[in-house]
Amino acid sequence: MEQIRLQKYLADCGIASRRKAEELILQGKVKVNGQIITELGTKIIQNQDKIEFENKEVKPQNDYVYILLNKPIGYVTTAKDQFNRDSVLDLVKTNKRLVPVGRLDMYTSGALILTNDGEFVYQVTHPKHEIDKTYTVTIKGMVQKEEVEQLRKGVKIEDYITKPAKVKILKTDEEKGKSRLEITIHEGKNRQVRKMCETIGHKVLALHRSKIAGIGVKNLPLGKWRYLTEDEVKTIKNN
Repeated sequence: MEQIRLQKYLADCGIASRRKAEELILQGKVKVNGQIITELGTKIIQNQDKIEFENKEVKPQNDYVYILLNKPIGYVTTAKDQFNRDSVLDLVKTNKRLVPVGRLDMYTSGALILTNDGEFVYQVTHPKHEIDKTYTVTIKGMVQKEEVEQLRKGVKIEDYITKPAKVKILKTDEEKGKSRLEITIHEGKNRQVRKMCETIGHKVLALHRSKIAGIGVKNLPLGKWRYLTEDEVKTIKNN
């Protein structure tokens, strides 16, 4: 019978993304046939082995849902928060066990997908799929064309150089001393857009993710959500 990796099985069950599932295994929160497993190489036989997460049996979900949320500022994109802050899951009322696809920091608003399809989460968040994410960024100061060109070519952040980005100047306001840019990237480094702007000498005043794979939240009020259409899901998967 076909064996699958334990972390993939957990993802298929909607417990967490594949990477997060690996963390749960290492933390000793998963059992196979009554035994705590902490080895990431563990494989199981579906419909034969009994898998438990936090002492509750988990099984694959057959009815996947894909939700687009326009995340407001002030919400974290984690299921459980150690500081008991408001979570994006508080905004989406459903009986499905959803996980966010990637993250937006607490002070960033905009497009966020939630789903119970673990394989979809893995596909969208894995760097090799290069799914475009578009941001509207308000920065302090007057941006210069040479600075925009730096962002387009890639800038050094900590120990890596960002891949080429699409950057467009939307507006400059000398009176208020700020500029607005549209930046499209396909990487998902922590706070990447903020760090990119800081690298060229501009503090980010406001950050909003307007699109994922070309699917936007322009007509979706902050804090509201809708189901992705079948065509939208296919568009993201085929990126």
